[in-house]
Formats: sequence, structure tokens, C-alpha cells
Amino acid sequence: MGKKKKEFVEEITPMEQDFAKWYTDVIKKTDLVDYSPVKGFMAIKPYGFAIWENLQAYVDKRFKDTGHKNCYFPLLIPESLLKKEAEHVEGFAPEVAWVTHGGDEELAERLAIRPTSETIICEMYSRWLNSYRDLPFLYNQWCNVVRWEKSTRPFLRTSEFLWQEGHTLHETEEEAQEETLQMLNIYKETAEELLAMPVIVGIKSEKEKFAGAHATYTMEALMHDGKALQAGTSHNLAQHFTKAFDISYLSREGKQAYPYHTSWGISTRLIGGIIMVHGDNRGLVLPPGVAPTQVAIVPIATHKEGVLDKASEIFEQLKDLARVELDDRENYSPGWKFNEWEMKGAPLRIEIGPRDIENKQVMVVRRDTLEKTPVPIGELEARIPELLKEINTNLFEKAKKMRDENTFYAKSLEELKEIMDTTQGFVKANWCVDPQCEETIKKETGATMRCIPFEQEDLGGDCPFCGKEGKSVTYFAKAY
Repeated sequence: MGKKKKEFVEEITPMEQDFAKWYTDVIKKTDLVDYSPVKGFMAIKPYGFAIWENLQAYVDKRFKDTGHKNCYFPLLIPESLLKKEAEHVEGFAPEVAWVTHGGDEELAERLAIRPTSETIICEMYSRWLNSYRDLPFLYNQWCNVVRWEKSTRPFLRTSEFLWQEGHTLHETEEEAQEETLQMLNIYKETAEELLAMPVIVGIKSEKEKFAGAHATYTMEALMHDGKALQAGTSHNLAQHFTKAFDISYLSREGKQAYPYHTSWGISTRLIGGIIMVHGDNRGLVLPPGVAPTQVAIVPIATHKEGVLDKASEIFEQLKDLARVELDDRENYSPGWKFNEWEMKGAPLRIEIGPRDIENKQVMVVRRDTLEKTPVPIGELEARIPELLKEINTNLFEKAKKMRDENTFYAKSLEELKEIMDTTQGFVKANWCVDPQCEETIKKETGATMRCIPFEQEDLGGDCPFCGKEGKSVTYFAKAY
């Protein structure tokens, strides 16, 4: 069995050898996606889509608990609408895919396949909003968007991806800001509590903010290879779009007024984040909250009387406590199944054979530590939920330790460049917030400004990159 195990694991390229190849191997060999005939468009297979569904269910509940409602807006946007807000269209123009024909007839006006929905939503909101009594609009949609990417990688950067985009309208600037930060906090809690992924939250620079936003707030996670991932954003759009699209209403004072606008979103790129934060050279390591199968039951010596019956009994015992799968396939050996469930990242595996039945116990194997522990069958209902919580906590602490060990301070541009050329990771510095300095940093080191965190440290001193007055401790990194 040991030899088989070794050969099976060797199908995945070690991440230390080639991280990009390791990532591709993991998503292909664990059956998450397949490549479609159109470059950058991925077919998400059932195992991959189940991760998205579990994430979606958790987040959707959080939205609804805070008063938001789901709706849906058209996929196609008239070119004239997209051009209504100049800064916005300029930001997305290189990535827009256009529909020019309907059947054999050329359209009178090109239609954009939504790269994001601000423009079409604002058009509809301008029709729906009449009075201050209608506010706030707390709406969200789950949908796909298309951005014609030159370089693609499944989940991380694809020409089509799945996401949610919330778009809200508020009577006051204060309410809009409160909404923007509330949604960012929901994203942070989702990342850290559901996905066991530690994140840094803060504000983007003027250069890095969303096209047309008053301010963009972000959560940034660090991957195994030292690159950052923008894991979710929340934008305070102020009255930028509401004025451009003439979204107005009759105020409490009986005057025409423009509401304040927010938008916020997370996408299937979070699945890429899960893979690159928690995965190892055996494959996926899935947080229990999103794992399609939380507990895989693998019976051993199924030809012997009572083994399958007892495995089925345990399945029935646990199915209401967790997402459980009984792997009773006859055409694979137990050792092969052990390796497959490890590769697919199932948080727990239960092994049960004739000797276990005699001893009234099972062997429970944790994916995060590979620790194997005998557990009495009578204690499984209590122990399984406890173990799933322990795994989630351990994954978070392990990822946080990795992030902290790969977070550095730079005292000069040369030092930042050296870090980016070698270990990579997050680099903190007391930055001047000058866009020209930011451009120089990117050009010289390949690192981009990730965020100015809400939690500021006292690093003191001038900007180490240009010598101007240091104004905010800022995180820099190369990013996906």
C-alpha cells in the first residue's frame, strides 16, 4: 500500500518545484474544472461547483440577515449606457466582449457582455427610485461576468467567472459608508471563519481603486508562493454613478436629491485562494465549511460479512451532522481510495474493517495533520463535529503563521526589490501615498500596493522608497 500511495501522490508536481504546475495539477486531478473550447472559459465540474455552492449558501445567508434581497439584471448592456460614465468605461474598455449581431443581422448598437453591472443596474434604479421612502435599496445579484483576459488561470483569472455583486442606494453619505464597511466585514468573516483564510483589510490607493469609486476597500490574502490575492472588495461609489445616470428622488425636504451608492463583490477566485492557502503536495486541503464531502467513509475488506452493513450504519448515524459520503465502489482498492480522498481534500476519513468492528471502533484520519486516531463507534456523533471545528481552527492558525513568517519590513527600494526577487510575501513600509512613488515601486520591483490597513502600526520615519514624509503603513506584494 505504501508504494501505491507514493506513486499516486507523485502525479502532482511538488509546489516547491513549480508552483504554477502544482496548482494546475491539483485542480485537474481533483476534478474541479475542465478547460472549454474557448480560451479563458472554464467548465466547473460538480466537485468544484459544490465548493462554490457551500460558499454561496453561507454568504447569501449573511446578506439576507442584514436585510439584502437578491434580484437579477440583464447580461447585455447597450454601448451608450456603458459610455455614460467615462472613467468607468475607460477602466473596463480593454476587457469588454461585444455582441455585434443578432442572428444574421448587424445590431444598430453594440451590446457589451457585462464586465460588471453598475451601468445596467443604475439605469434600472433610475426608473425604480422615486421617493426617500423607497430607500435604502439593498439589492444583490448572483451571476456571471465576462472580462476578456489575455492571460488566464482557472479560478484565479478567467475570461468568464461567477460572482455576486451587491449594489445599494442610501439617503446619506454616512449610511453608504457604513454599508461599505459592513459588507467588507462580512467578507472578512467569511474568509477567516468559513475558509480559514487570514486576510488584511484596508483601503486601496487612488491608483488601485475601482474605476469610478470614491473609495475602494479590500481584503488581501497571502498564498503559499508569497503572492497576494485580492479576495474581495467593497466600494463606496458616493454619487458618482447616481448623478451620471440621473438616479434622483424626492427628499424629505421636498427637493430632488441624488442617493449615495455602494457596490461590493466576491467571486470564484476565492476557490483559487482556498487551494493556494491550504493545499499541499498531496493535493487539496479543504476547510470543513466548504468541503463537498466533510467525512469520507471507506470500508475495508467489503467481501467480509458485516463490513458494508456497519459502514452504512455509520453513514446513517452521521449524515445529519456533516456532509458524508460512503465510498463503497468495488473497482478500487481501499488504499487507492485513501489516496484519492486525501488528494480531494476531504477533512476527515473514516476507515472501518473487520478488526475495527470487533473492537467497536473506527480509524479517523484528519486531512490537515494526517493523524490517525481510533474512535469508539458510540462516540462518533459527538467527536466528528468537534474534529471538524478543530481542523478549521488549525488550518487558520497554520495559514496565519505562514503569512506572518512571510511578512517583512522594507527600509529601501533596493530591499523591497530583493524581497520580491527572492522570498516574496507581504512587505510593510511607512509609505508617502504619492502615486508617482507607487508607479516607481511597481516598475522597479513588480510589487503593487495591496492596501493601507485599518490597523496602523507606528513604523515612524520617511517613506523608504522616495524619502518623502511617510504617511501610512502600507502593504506591498506581487499579486495574482
